[in-house]
Amino acid sequence: MLAIGIVGLPNIGKSTLFNALTKSNILVANYPFATIEPNIGIVNVPDQRLIELSKIFQTEKITPATIKFIDIAGLVEGANKGEGLGNQFLANIRSCNAIVHVVKAFNNQNVESSNSFSPKRDIEIINTELVLADLSVIDKRLLKIEKEFKANPKLKVILDTFKEAKGILENNILLKDSKISNPEYLNELQLLTLKPVIYLFNLSENDLNNQNLKNDLSTIISPNKPLFISAKLEEELKDLDDKDSQELLLSYNQQESGLIQLIHKSYDILGLQSFLTAGKQEIRAWTIQKGITAPKAAGIIHKDFERGFIAAEIYNYQDLIECGSYQQVKSAGKIRTEGKNYIMQENDVVEFRFNV
Repeated sequence: MLAIGIVGLPNIGKSTLFNALTKSNILVANYPFATIEPNIGIVNVPDQRLIELSKIFQTEKITPATIKFIDIAGLVEGANKGEGLGNQFLANIRSCNAIVHVVKAFNNQNVESSNSFSPKRDIEIINTELVLADLSVIDKRLLKIEKEFKANPKLKVILDTFKEAKGILENNILLKDSKISNPEYLNELQLLTLKPVIYLFNLSENDLNNQNLKNDLSTIISPNKPLFISAKLEEELKDLDDKDSQELLLSYNQQESGLIQLIHKSYDILGLQSFLTAGKQEIRAWTIQKGITAPKAAGIIHKDFERGFIAAEIYNYQDLIECGSYQQVKSAGKIRTEGKNYIMQENDVVEFRFNV
């Protein structure tokens, strides 16, 4: 399951945002460390295609793709050394696929996140803590590799990679922003600074259309493209039905909720897409990496499907909608049989053939 970790300074709207995204009701308070244990929420990925497919195949069982959000306690300077218990919080997101870095972009005297309003400084504090946490992990592993290298010179490329990573981190640079050699040797450590980051500026509702402010904030994290979301507005949306929610969004000149924007951004930054399976028993969306072959996609459903893969029967979702039924898609000659080298595409509706 796709997992996204949420980080930021204490009480800058992370928990409010988490509540809105996951429709949870965790404690939201204006003092540091209101969150102690990580808050975990699993969210269905909204997908209108599944609704339309359920109408055509006349089934009520719909299984959307899902995303797990993990909200950890706000970090403070010195978190890597245990200040504010931050280091143990960071451990909770090492297995995540990506990090959402929430940044306060509003003034609120009732929130004790800092003495002054400075998004640039706040970003630097969090990034430094991520760097120092990874540096601690690298240092520990380097001691082991250096000992092993004395007995096995073939480990030199691994040793050099770790030394290079240490040097980058000591310069307070995120590994993802460097051109480190052989990064695959670092994968098992689940380093935080190697993970893709989505910068999310938490704006006031009134600033959602303040383009000058957005431009100024964007320059801070350039060339990264941030999200601009109001956790306060998202909180208001979470208890509304679809119609009222859309009306409220449009009143702020917003087309999509923060959840939809974050899902799109997560899929984009991680290079993900989905394919569909459809029948009378179930309609389902499956998340895969872009560019993978049909056998690999089959393996997402079950490893036996990949091992025994024979072929994939595929048609396009839009063709099905236009034709109106599976039989009409078939009659129109728009169902293809693809082999092991087929690269999966967005909107593929698939039935895999395999040997057990």
